[in-house]
Amino acid sequence: MTAASRLPRDFYRRPTLTVAQELLGKVLVHRRRGVVTSGVIVEVEAYIGESDPACHAAPGLTARNAPLYGPPGFAYVYLNYGIHYLVNAVTEDEGAPAAVLIRALDPLEGIGVMRRRRLRQTKGRRRSAGLAALDVAGLCRGPGNLTMAMGIGPELNREDLCGDRLFIEDRGVRTGEIVWSPRIGIRVGTDRLWRASIAAHPAVSGKREMTKF
Repeated sequence: MTAASRLPRDFYRRPTLTVAQELLGKVLVHRRRGVVTSGVIVEVEAYIGESDPACHAAPGLTARNAPLYGPPGFAYVYLNYGIHYLVNAVTEDEGAPAAVLIRALDPLEGIGVMRRRRLRQTKGRRRSAGLAALDVAGLCRGPGNLTMAMGIGPELNREDLCGDRLFIEDRGVRTGEIVWSPRIGIRVGTDRLWRASIAAHPAVSGKREMTKF
């Protein structure tokens, strides 16, 4: 197996669709209070610039979306619909707002911790019982489930992805076929085929009817 290599700043300082495709098969790692959780990235979405109506930069620079305008290789973490935090990797040059949303992982390390985090955050809800028996592929299926399982919250907004706390590694994982489709969970910009995933992977969220570029 190839030795792990943390992705450098220049990896992110490129066109967002290129970064999105090449993030598939890379490994997202979070170190928190001595605990390591990680997973192979199997699904992503690209959000590019003020002309993209689904991108947070569409209204222009605000206090909330400021990380998108910052340097590449930093995390953009935000609360979605007041329910779940989502994690993105900022891309392209500073001043060019764009990012890749990490939508799903195939868990590698800390699987027991991931399961406990998911159960803890759904305590009292009817679906908690089902989570106890949830298969590994389902732990980080979907961007909100991913952040719950990985312990990623608002304190990681603007975190340097080239640092030691939250980062992405190349461990030489082979991806297989990569396919593209419209982004999901949005109401505008659905015409853009900017959602990339590993074909037929069980951890991919949403519909799996895909289109090849």
